[in-house]
Parts: sequence; structure tokens; C-alpha cells
Amino acid sequence: MLKRNITCLFLVALTVFLSACAVAPGYHLDTSRLNDPGPTGPQPTYDVKTIDAQLIVEQAKFAAAMAQPPLPPSRYDRGNYVYHVQPQDILGITVWNHPELTTQSGTTLSTGGNTTQTIASTLQQPYTTALPGQADPFGQTVTPDGTIFFPFVGRIRAAGKTTSQIRDELSVALVPYIKNPQVDVRVLAYRSQMVDVTGDVKTPGPLAISDVPLNLSDAIARSGGTNPDSDLQRVRLTRDKKLYILNADAMLDRGDTSQNVLLQPGDVINVPDRTDSRIFVMGEVKTPSTMNMLKGRFTIADALTGAGGILDTDANPRQIFVMRGMRDNPTSPEIFRLDLTQPDAVMLTSQFQLQPLDVVYVGTAVGATFNRMIQQILPTLQSVFFIKELTN
Repeated sequence: MLKRNITCLFLVALTVFLSACAVAPGYHLDTSRLNDPGPTGPQPTYDVKTIDAQLIVEQAKFAAAMAQPPLPPSRYDRGNYVYHVQPQDILGITVWNHPELTTQSGTTLSTGGNTTQTIASTLQQPYTTALPGQADPFGQTVTPDGTIFFPFVGRIRAAGKTTSQIRDELSVALVPYIKNPQVDVRVLAYRSQMVDVTGDVKTPGPLAISDVPLNLSDAIARSGGTNPDSDLQRVRLTRDKKLYILNADAMLDRGDTSQNVLLQPGDVINVPDRTDSRIFVMGEVKTPSTMNMLKGRFTIADALTGAGGILDTDANPRQIFVMRGMRDNPTSPEIFRLDLTQPDAVMLTSQFQLQPLDVVYVGTAVGATFNRMIQQILPTLQSVFFIKELTN
């Protein structure tokens, strides 16, 4: 009778333990209010490509074909670049031997408020960043309608013209008033045309377009350079509402000058961080982790080494998977498999190039799965055995 009662109590306790997890310690989620229908319909299957020497050759050809993304068209020719004045630019005009018509040559220029700007700093303005809140210094400010006013001449159009064209026009217009006028026109402050540099640079902000051509490397350098986590391989250029990807790393490391594009007004440069250049290593490795690509290069050997290698007792060396393309093609990703038991597998691990957001997964050995199942049920079997011994 006692044996039967103890057995009943054990069964009741076991039922309560299995059905009411709230009485057990530890964090848990009450799923009674979740309506989880589970997968519906036929589940997709995915083709697996074996990583071998032939696949490495095919991928190398494909990578070479895709190495040159389309470059943005430019309205400027680098060899014949000339700056054209636009509204808000400030011009300095000199008429030799006529100081009354010449831009004042004081030691400082007003910048509005209680601050002043030296002439030297004004002349350096094209080669640095535009001054915030800058008001009119002593000079001819191009008005919003693109004109300037000059004594005896009146209003002339300056927007869209070069300083040489403005100089020639003023020289001709002053002939009735001045014998053989000698005129010089220069830009005191470039304030009309800007390029915005954003992202992972030390000093993001607008940069002035000046008479010196501004290319990608200049823009990055004038923004203080990049931060340690910046991804120079995928610099984003937005021009005319279109996005282009530039490989500044190829320009700096390999001298690919085609990536050093000439910038134009309205361009937006964004230097991203390496969030989109991550590699995920999961499965039976010693240290599952997220790794960043190094200058756009990363192999399976890099991934496995960075994760501490595969687990000797639990990993299945025949199942080294690379899963690719889930972000762009969620219904048809690419899956590759490497068999590390083959003689050429070690060489292939250092040749197979990973791509951003690839997932490297190391499969589990059959014996390890069985051992884990035994570890799960062994405490229950031991409890049943002890209770049986107590009831005897």
C-alpha cells in the first residue's frame, strides 16, 4: 500500500512539474496566449554547392567582372576645370590706379556679429571649410538673382561666369570712363556651392567647392580623415538623386584613380561604418562571434581561425556551410558546403572569399547529438531509478 501511494505521489509530482513550469526556478515565457500556427504549406528546399577548385575559379571570374561598379557621370572635365561664380559668392574687384573702385584692402573683413576675419583667412577660405554664419565681407556679393553692382557700370550678371569673363566684361564697360582700365577679379569667399561629407569621418560637415577641383580623396582628407571603424570600400555618393558606391580603399591601397571621382555641387558623401561588412560564425566552434571584414577581404580560414577553430569532439568537419544572400534574396539564398576531411580542403579555406553578411555555420556530429540527448534525459532516468529504489 505504501509503495502504491509513493508511486502515485511521484506521478502527480512529475505531471505538475511537466505541465506547470511556473513553479520551477529560472526565466520562462508563458506561451498560453500565443497563437503560433507553425509553418504552413510545403517548405522550400535549397541547393547546396560543394566548395572545390572549380567553384573558386568561377567565383574569382565573377568577382573580377563585378569589381568595377558604374561610376557617376560628371558635368566637369578634370583637365579643363574652371570655377563658375554663383549667388552668395563674394568677389574682390581691383581697378589699378583707381582705389575708389577697388575692393577695400583693410586688415580685417566683417563677418557679422562681433567677429572679424582677416584677409589672409579669407583668401585661405577656398582651401578650408566654409565659415558658419558668415556675413558679407568688404566685397561684391553676388545677389540671389545672379548679379553684382559696380560703379559706372551698374548691374551686370555674374552667376554662371568665370572670373575671367567677369573681368573682361567690366574692362569693356569701364572704357568710357577710364582710359585703358586694368581690372582684376577674384573670389574672396566661396559660399554658393557645397559638398556634404557625412558618416564615419572625424569632422563631418559641408565643404566649399572652389577654383581647386575637389575629388573624393580631398573631401575625406579635408573632413579630418576617417575613424578606425569606417568602411572605405563602400563609400556612398548621392548625386542627382542616384546612389553610387565608390571603393576608396582601392584608390588608396591599389592606386585605382577611377574611384577618385571629381565632386560637384550638391553631392553628398557618406562614409559608412563596418556594420554591413560583418561575417557571422556560428555552430560548433569554440567562440561563435561576429567579425568585420578587413579591407573587403575575408576567407573561411579567417572566419574559423577568428572563432578559435571547430570543436574537436562536437563538430562535423564535413559540414562547413556558408549561407549567403538572405538580405537581398530571402527566397533563394546561396548555400555552399566545404568538406574539411578532403586533402585540398585546407587550401580551399584560404581561397574561398566570403562576402558581407555571410553566415559560416559548422554542423554538429551525429555522436555529439546523441550524447546531448543522453545528457538531457539522464537526470530523469536517475530520478526514476532512485524513486524506484525507495519504493522497494
